[in-house]
Amino acid sequence: MNRLIVSLLIATALVAGPAAAAGPTVTQAWARATPPGATVAAVYLAIDNAGGAADRLVSVSTAVADRAEVHATVREGDVVRMRRIEPLDIGAGERVAFEPGGRHLMLMGLQAPLVQGSRIAITLEFEKAGRISVEADVLAGDATDPHVGHHH
Repeated sequence: MNRLIVSLLIATALVAGPAAAAGPTVTQAWARATPPGATVAAVYLAIDNAGGAADRLVSVSTAVADRAEVHATVREGDVVRMRRIEPLDIGAGERVAFEPGGRHLMLMGLQAPLVQGSRIAITLEFEKAGRISVEADVLAGDATDPHVGHHH
């Protein structure tokens, strides 16, 4: 009888363990190359919260810029503006896309231009999951989302 209980507990832990530990994952990070002298850039990515609980993105940082913030493009009448939207709540099982014309990471005070073919390291700080680091591919200055139509 004790062996059965122990076996069931181990099986339950193996099945529940990874799912319970799962939280946000950050994928598909990319940015456009910037011209010489540019001081700002946008980074696009996807956050998938496979965890069973909501989480909150509380801050973003990178060594390539003085500041990094989560922004959204909002229309106010005929005017389109960018608004800071931190913290950003991410529900359990939710996918949040950061894409041109919508949410994006705004890098301000670039230390140097973003060069096509390079990669930039970005750290996202979540309330529950902690820090998640990702590298964004720097694409051509006129690039569109390279992941449209691709399922990851």
